[in-house]
Amino acid sequence: MRGLIAIALVLLLAPAAGWAKDSKPAVARTPNEPIVEFEMMTWPEVKAALAQGKTTALFYTGGTEQRGPQNVNGGHTLMGKAIVKSVAQKLGSAIAMPVLPYTPNNASAGLTGTIGLTPDILAAILERVSEQAIVTGFGNIILMGDHGGGQPSVYQDVAKKLNEKYAAQGIHVFYCDDVYQKAQKDFDEWLTSEGYPPSLHGGLPDTAEMLYLGGDEWVRKDLVPTALGDTPPPPGASASLRINNGIVGDARRANAELGKKLFDLRVDYAVKQIRGFVNTTQGAH
Repeated sequence: MRGLIAIALVLLLAPAAGWAKDSKPAVARTPNEPIVEFEMMTWPEVKAALAQGKTTALFYTGGTEQRGPQNVNGGHTLMGKAIVKSVAQKLGSAIAMPVLPYTPNNASAGLTGTIGLTPDILAAILERVSEQAIVTGFGNIILMGDHGGGQPSVYQDVAKKLNEKYAAQGIHVFYCDDVYQKAQKDFDEWLTSEGYPPSLHGGLPDTAEMLYLGGDEWVRKDLVPTALGDTPPPPGASASLRINNGIVGDARRANAELGKKLFDLRVDYAVKQIRGFVNTTQGAH
């Protein structure tokens, strides 16, 4: 069954000096920028990159889900592509693999922006693509995701299983959770310290990061001033859906400057954690 599934589915918190809130989106490729995305390389370029020591494969999962009236449904995936590309560039020894646009979630006839997988399907896909990267010649596989909820255990379990299977061959698989879990937590705490209201899904952090990375294409800016949703619940509780517009929190004060802070935090946390993983394995051989 797992085989059939796999085949069928494929703090930088200091102010940013000189940053203009209405700058162009940050995702455009700059002149002479090195290509680090597997999908934008030819096979001889991949082979050459591996020979040059770029043997860390970064697998990032995004997602397709409603993100409130103001944000496009592909936000997780779009942000994921920008994040994993920047992580690969900063590491210098990694290649960003294609971002998976579906993760565990459930479609809704009310909020019609979500297409999801089940955790079992995600696990099967992560296992399959990781082993394909190993066959290709990568020695370190890093699993990352741009989605919270109950997903971390899926990545942890797959990474543990494959690492135990291949470690004796000098091949390692890790789950990098700091890029989302730790970065989000620290950013939320900073927002609270600065007097911003709490937000979860579709709130200020999501909207701000999408404004920074995609501007008008990713966010309907005319809707941001009214982007108020349901009140975030206490930890462990479910939100009380009164407004039920897909937002849990308040995105009305979102701007590109705040989005840059969160984006830079994610990238820096990921790079630091991945370097720690790789340095540890190099010291073991």
